[in-house]
Amino acid sequence: GTIGTGLFLASGNSIYVAGPGYSLIAYGLIGTMVFCFMSSLGEMATYLPITGSINAYGTRFFDPALGFMLGWVYWFSWSVTLATELVAAGLIISYWIPITSCPGWVWAMVFIIILTSLNLTTVKAYGETEYWLSLIKVLAVIIFIIIGFLYIGGAVGTPIEGAPKPGPEVFNMGPFHGGFIGLFSIFLNAGFSFQGAELVGIAAGETKNPRKNVPRAIRQVFWRILLFYVLTILIIGMCIPYNDDSLQGGEIKSSPFTRVFVQAGIAIGGDIMNAVILVAVLSAGNSGLYASSRALHTLSKEGNAPQFLGYVNRWGVPVYCVLATSLIGCLAFIVSLPQIGQGEAYNWLLSLASTTGFIAWLGIAFSHIRFRMAYKAQGRSLSDLPFVSNLYPFGPIYTIVVCVVILIGQGYTAFMPWNLKSFLSAYVTLPFVFILYFGNNESEKNMKKPNIVKRVMANVF
Repeated sequence: GTIGTGLFLASGNSIYVAGPGYSLIAYGLIGTMVFCFMSSLGEMATYLPITGSINAYGTRFFDPALGFMLGWVYWFSWSVTLATELVAAGLIISYWIPITSCPGWVWAMVFIIILTSLNLTTVKAYGETEYWLSLIKVLAVIIFIIIGFLYIGGAVGTPIEGAPKPGPEVFNMGPFHGGFIGLFSIFLNAGFSFQGAELVGIAAGETKNPRKNVPRAIRQVFWRILLFYVLTILIIGMCIPYNDDSLQGGEIKSSPFTRVFVQAGIAIGGDIMNAVILVAVLSAGNSGLYASSRALHTLSKEGNAPQFLGYVNRWGVPVYCVLATSLIGCLAFIVSLPQIGQGEAYNWLLSLASTTGFIAWLGIAFSHIRFRMAYKAQGRSLSDLPFVSNLYPFGPIYTIVVCVVILIGQGYTAFMPWNLKSFLSAYVTLPFVFILYFGNNESEKNMKKPNIVKRVMANVF
């Protein structure tokens, strides 16, 4: 459900910046980390299925300050992701209707009204909608993989005379472009592509028979990573030269999926693929609105957000949480400012969402280590757990190391040469993370009462 612009748009720019070889390494590294923390989350979610579980596990297994910080960071992360997908929706529509005819903020408003309406109905309606939207994406990716291999094999399409032949010849033009700098600069793109895998755990509290169905979903993560990310990056890297200008930037016309269909000789492929990408964007935005509203609801029930946000209607939907998240999603309207533009807004929002996403994954890893320590300290047997992570302790440690290295180092390009805009987009969220955690932690420990940060977030909002 969360597969969106990270795969359909940002993957092309990753290949342009670092080449197909480094892109495979980056997506493979993030993919293995995702598999590790999903195994950790599965162990906790099946033992204690809670809706909006990431901050709840941080509070219960690690430290109330960590749960407080994770809850607000995760809510903000998915709220910004919602805005990112809405900006992308405007880019996609511009393939058919130029921005000069209809500005991007109009489409953002239309789509946010649709998504908010869907999330205000029953969770069953949300799930049913997401099922069909996701099915379209799955079928599109499978068809893309088939067409891609046929094009590489010469069964479809007519390569341009004098151009490199699709396959190893294209791949080897610059598999490791840009050196280590190129590799490191695309980790945020890769991370954003995978963001949302943890939604399986977030939805555990609203899942029928979670102790059976959540582990089944977790076990399929490896094959999903292999199919949706590794294979698609490989095909794009073998079909489109890394230095092709169509891969550069965030405009919809640079979508590598669209380009491969056109090169394969499928005339209507561009329109079909862009329609599929639009579905993917709306699906990811739909999932983002669900995830962030549940995280905010959990914060309210823990006393870390205004009490009125804990209200649910007769269908069990946290109405005010959905509406509050939609307001943050209105960040997408900044695309109406001519000095910013849709492409620039998309890149900024993507960077913010990626950074906060890595912090949420860190929280899962820390919580799992503490969960196992507590479980062992109480003399309990692992055989009593509904689902056991066989990757412990390597899995959470590997997740922590990868996330910390990326969070600290991903903005290094802002220093060579100095670029204030790049620096802010890379690190602007980190000071707030420290304030939310350490301010809360020290106040609770030393003052024996809620600190000013917690009071502001809970009462002023």
